Amino acid sequence: MATEPPRPAPPAAGHPEGGCGRCAGGGRGEAEEAAAQQAGGAAPGPAVAVLPAAAGGRRRGLNGCVPLSHQVAGHMYGKDKGGILQHPDGTVLKQLQPPPRGPREQEFYNKVYDSDCCDSVLLELREYLPKYFGVWSPPTAPNDTYLKLEDVTRKFNKPCIMDVKIGQKSYDPYASAEKIQQQVSKYPLMEEIGFLVLGMRVYHVSSDSYEMQNQHYGRSLTKETVKDGISKFFHNGYCLRKDAIAASIQKVEKILKWFEGQKQLNFYASSLLFVYEGSSQGPTVRLSDVTLAEKRGVPKGLLSGGDILEYNNNIHVISSTENGKIEASVSKGLSKFYALHKKAYSKRHHSQLSLKVGSLEQDNMWKSSTCITQEHLNGNVIPQLEKVFCHMPAEIKESANVEVRMIDFAHVFPSNTKDEGYVYGLKNLITVLKNILDN
Repeated sequence: MATEPPRPAPPAAGHPEGGCGRCAGGGRGEAEEAAAQQAGGAAPGPAVAVLPAAAGGRRRGLNGCVPLSHQVAGHMYGKDKGGILQHPDGTVLKQLQPPPRGPREQEFYNKVYDSDCCDSVLLELREYLPKYFGVWSPPTAPNDTYLKLEDVTRKFNKPCIMDVKIGQKSYDPYASAEKIQQQVSKYPLMEEIGFLVLGMRVYHVSSDSYEMQNQHYGRSLTKETVKDGISKFFHNGYCLRKDAIAASIQKVEKILKWFEGQKQLNFYASSLLFVYEGSSQGPTVRLSDVTLAEKRGVPKGLLSGGDILEYNNNIHVISSTENGKIEASVSKGLSKFYALHKKAYSKRHHSQLSLKVGSLEQDNMWKSSTCITQEHLNGNVIPQLEKVFCHMPAEIKESANVEVRMIDFAHVFPSNTKDEGYVYGLKNLITVLKNILDN
């Protein structure tokens, strides 16, 4: 049946463990989400977040598991009945929904990842899903069941994440008339457009912060604005990440090919999770307590005073179980980010841009004396940096670090016909992505 996930090595400085959102993607912690909603959806910088005091107690009772630090859509732990957790081994825990949805999703994963499976259609499908490691229940609450899944964002340092629901219908064939009306009213254009953006977060290198958009943003998009709405996900604050768009198109086309060749399953209210690397530099640990803990030989994950050290792939976090406060610091990775792309770019365009890069401190921060200066850029910094990103050669686009995975399978049903609704949505989404890339 399910296999055990590999035990992760302790994350090194600048390369911490990650979390993921929905069932295997990403977003924010609870406090950041609440703060963003109060501010009208604007994303606060990854500096300081505060959890309610009750959160500290909840963390102690979850056997080392913590609420997912970045989640763009779906049930939020502590706010909804279900939610997403991160296990100490780096996997993601998705709480099983009430029957029949939860058991149906579990049955789907069990069928696809059955060790005796010899169905070529299902074997290929594994390539497009997060890996499945069976179910998990906390010893203190054995009746609570969680799906144990791969953290798709784990390898990313600054993950940019988007959750897109695919298909012309977000309700299954057995939905009641009331349920159908409810779902249609949420986004009447679903049948025509074929997909709906449920949420996104984008890393902006210029401000070293994330911009967040929730489901209300996606529902506000029309046929005329959906292209610009999705292009927002691929804009890093300076220019459009065409490399990530091109790589995303290739991956979605593979999923489309699978759907066009299978007549076993129909998917409703299922999503695609897009993840791409927003930066080429991992976050730097800038918390003195972490250094002190390492020097004193404190066991990994524990600090004095009952504090717990969490590893997340967008921030290094120290959370206090005494007062529920979380403090986070993210290093500025902008300079190295552009320097890396410049290196590849300058192989062909050496005469267009010359950057003088100084040596790095041990903590990966730029020395103040080696910042990029006006004379070395031969002009304004922003236009020069735009040249690097907006005109990247083909070899960079092809090697872009991008993941596109299918998630959310509470409404998957056996079938003997092609899933026309999902195919329609994939084709429309590919068309939109290509239009963004071409224009």
